[in-house]
Amino acid sequence: QAQLVESGGGLVQAGGSLRLSCAASGRTFSSYNMAWFRQAPGKEREFVASIRWSDGNTDYANSVKGRFTISRDNAKNTVYLQMNSLKPEDTAVYYCAASPRYYANYDVSGYNYWGQGTQVTVSS
Repeated sequence: QAQLVESGGGLVQAGGSLRLSCAASGRTFSSYNMAWFRQAPGKEREFVASIRWSDGNTDYANSVKGRFTISRDNAKNTVYLQMNSLKPEDTAVYYCAASPRYYANYDVSGYNYWGQGTQVTVSS
């Protein structure tokens, strides 16, 4: 049974940093695109960043470029999201997801595995 488990969320002040982790298990994701999405209260789930597991190619939403960095550790089957210079508008539940498509997909429909989510709250 494939599983994605997020961790690392929490409460941080504006300008602070957090690192989210997504541990993948149950199948090989070596040909997948791994992504982070987020969903704030009353809003749709939105794309944040993605990384292609095979070659490390990355893509970011404009709202997080220069502040967030996605990376992966092949040995640990884990994907990370380093979030710096956090803003109150970054407050959301952050989800890890996996897509079998080669190119980055910004829509939730392209992903067939999801984690349970981890809450990130940025206070002003």
